[in-house]
Amino acid sequence: MRILPKIWLLILLALLPILGSAQIDGEVIKAEYGSFLLKGGNLVRVSDSNLEDTDLLIKNGKIEAIGKGLPEENARVIDCTGKYVYPGMIDAGSRLGLVEISSLEETQDFLELGEVTPNMQVITAVNPNAVAIPVTRVSGVTSSLAIPQGGLFPGTAALIHLHGYTPDQMFGGFKGILMNFPSTAKRGNYDKRSENTIKSEAKEQLDKIDAIWKKAETYHGIKSAGGSTDYYPEMEHLSKILAKEIPLIIEVNSAKDIKSCLEWIADKDIKVIFSGVAEGWRVADKIAEAKVPVLTGPILSLPTRESDAYDAVYANPGKMLKAGVKVAIRTNQQAENTRNLPYHAGFAAAYGMGREEALRAVTLSPAEIFGLDNLIGSLDEGKLANLFVSDGDPFETQTNITHVFIQGYKIPMTNRHIRLYQEFLERKPELLE
Repeated sequence: MRILPKIWLLILLALLPILGSAQIDGEVIKAEYGSFLLKGGNLVRVSDSNLEDTDLLIKNGKIEAIGKGLPEENARVIDCTGKYVYPGMIDAGSRLGLVEISSLEETQDFLELGEVTPNMQVITAVNPNAVAIPVTRVSGVTSSLAIPQGGLFPGTAALIHLHGYTPDQMFGGFKGILMNFPSTAKRGNYDKRSENTIKSEAKEQLDKIDAIWKKAETYHGIKSAGGSTDYYPEMEHLSKILAKEIPLIIEVNSAKDIKSCLEWIADKDIKVIFSGVAEGWRVADKIAEAKVPVLTGPILSLPTRESDAYDAVYANPGKMLKAGVKVAIRTNQQAENTRNLPYHAGFAAAYGMGREEALRAVTLSPAEIFGLDNLIGSLDEGKLANLFVSDGDPFETQTNITHVFIQGYKIPMTNRHIRLYQEFLERKPELLE
């Protein structure tokens, strides 16, 4: 038998979810759009006090009204008695939509060639049909910050809502240019570099960043003065940071590097967001003093140092929060595990952050950091209908999510995992012993 070329193999793999869904009742289940009245639920608003036995009306993609005894107004009524209504969770950093199969480079689209590619727009690479998106949605995650990787300035991250046929339909209204701050920490036990080599390489990288930044300042100065410049897309995008049109998201993790990064941004009048910040708890007071918001995670991870307590990573968000840092939680893992965002938050809640603040760290806090708190992150009239209904605490694995809405669309509660579970739960024909 002739071996299929790799490209045909990829096509077949991409078709698997479609072929699988066609085998179930012979129909494709689509998202529904219209007016929906969530009747008698317990609303966990995040922005305000919780409301028991309260109705929520979804209309024209938004939360039209909140109150008791709301009229049906030709809306489809969904009985939420005894259930809980939450704002949709926001992952503050993942590769969801940018990776299909982790072991195949052909399905990875988060890395661009070159060290300086801030003009690389992640939103154009998002695959709306990624298999992991439906898997993630049914966990109550309705939005995610798609982030690039590699290089010094690997590209422009973008917030996406997890429903749509095109990347433009999914775009959530926020973009940020990513910068990887040079690391002086070892990459792992396999890293055999000497301390002097690590310091030397980090200094070389920082010198490159300084040179790039100086060039961006010159470009921005000429442009601001009305001068003409040659087409230079890299500098054009970096100049947007200097113009405060877009924030700079800096990936930095070790305590020493965080302090160095705080010194680096001290004389720069720009909007900055820290990402990663694995050892933020060690220098939380300095981060708070600089008033830099943080996207931290993964929480379900090992400590950065062997001498640290086992729960150092779990407690990191809570310690930064108590120091006065605005904290949002990210999974920062392969796309298939973005679904675990509720459990990252759950561990942060259990190890010092508290449940209410952990919930805020995956809803309203990232919305505020991204400047979108007028649209998403809480249950308030006029906001986008990004929300879900559950029979309990979403941070608990035993909780069932029963309904999910994204931009007013009622999302089908199915995915490849659920379909396989249903298929093999009751095998027909049965296996003979």
